Amino acid sequence: MAIEVATPAPAPIPAERNIVLAPATTASVETHKKNRIQVSNTKKPLFFYVNLAKRYIQQHNEVELSALGMAITTVVTISEILKNNGLATEKKVLTSTVGMKDETKGRIVQKAKIEIVLGKSDKFDSLVTPVTNGKTPEEEANAETETAVEVQEEAATTET
Repeated sequence: MAIEVATPAPAPIPAERNIVLAPATTASVETHKKNRIQVSNTKKPLFFYVNLAKRYIQQHNEVELSALGMAITTVVTISEILKNNGLATEKKVLTSTVGMKDETKGRIVQKAKIEIVLGKSDKFDSLVTPVTNGKTPEEEANAETETAVEVQEEAATTET
């Protein structure tokens, strides 16, 4: 006599690029979301994320940078820029894999994930000027990135 055992199918995983894993407590989730930056290496330039991380450190005394797959190198670069400039100290580094549904193949694939938590350094306040114009950290980061690009473009035109 043969016995069949039915096993439930795994729940479908959304086809999003960034999956946020956090404890189930509401207070903890809210705290993490306020100072978390999910980095993509295709959406914004590197220094947008560097400037945004500075603003988050300024407001929350720490920032959590997270990325999946190919964007991991971008997160590590951002972290190293902030640490080498004396703005941040490394508090925690977490690596893991996340199962995600591949849109082209229709199956679940494992993606590498990194989370780096950086804290405010002792020298931070003397190195970064305070923001008093009421803009959000994203608006400040965009403005600083645009200014840096303009300066680079001006330098390039004067060299030729």
